[in-house]
Amino acid sequence: MRFFVAVAEEGSLTTAAAKRLHTAQPSLSRQMRDLEYEVGARLLTRSAKGIELTVAGRAFLDHARLALAQVEAACAAARRAAEPAKANFALGFLTGQEIDWLAEAMRILRDELPNIDVTVSSQYSPDLADGLMRGRLDLAFMRREVEAGDLEFRLVTRERLVAILPSDHRLARHKAVSLHDIAAEPFISVSRTAPALRAVILETLKRSGLGITPAHEVDNLAMAMSLVASTRGVALLPAYAQNFLPWSVISRPLKDDDTAIDLVIGYNKANRSPVLKLFLSRLDELIARVAQRHHG
Repeated sequence: MRFFVAVAEEGSLTTAAAKRLHTAQPSLSRQMRDLEYEVGARLLTRSAKGIELTVAGRAFLDHARLALAQVEAACAAARRAAEPAKANFALGFLTGQEIDWLAEAMRILRDELPNIDVTVSSQYSPDLADGLMRGRLDLAFMRREVEAGDLEFRLVTRERLVAILPSDHRLARHKAVSLHDIAAEPFISVSRTAPALRAVILETLKRSGLGITPAHEVDNLAMAMSLVASTRGVALLPAYAQNFLPWSVISRPLKDDDTAIDLVIGYNKANRSPVLKLFLSRLDELIARVAQRHHG
């Protein structure tokens, strides 16, 4: 997987082999073929521009980066077991956001890993806020929770809302849909487990003036996908939900509506951790690297 990520990022077997992996190009080509055989899908294609990722390759790349980050975390845990007197740095993620942000967060912390114990947790945003206020977490990728007076927030990105609908829905043939298009469909919203997102969705429905009211509420992404498929309803969710679509549902951008929700990092104002200070100093770098990956 490390070799695959290097090839994908360099866009060239030759460059990846020579500059990053220090191995022979024929050996690298053979390993890429072996990987494709193991995965059971074509991941790379050759073009005039070099190596390009297939649809399967792009999907595999995000998970490969996440897996490598988790391997680094596992190595850090092993070192911690051997040297138990290390400081701890606790990262939290709004469930599902790890796939975009964990690998780059670990990249920033890489130089500190011999000296610190990094733990990672995945929770609802209000639970992350509680963990930050109680000192169980040092930093979290989350929503801008309103009842969190001791916390500071810094914007990471603004996520557009997208429509989630059954793959064989009558609107599936459209490249984009409007709120007017879905007004007559059963609408699935999120519960109070996601208060910031719930408020944005309900305000969007109210602003439309179409009288759309939720028929169901869900607690998490998996439940949302299942309910969309089973009730043939429609949901509005942040764009990151597209990372988790099963075959039975699809996403479509919204026409004439630029509604978005903030993804922020939160931390406690009283936290004096030098590792937190380091992380904050390199936040712009992290944001730029993830944006480049998405648009590159």
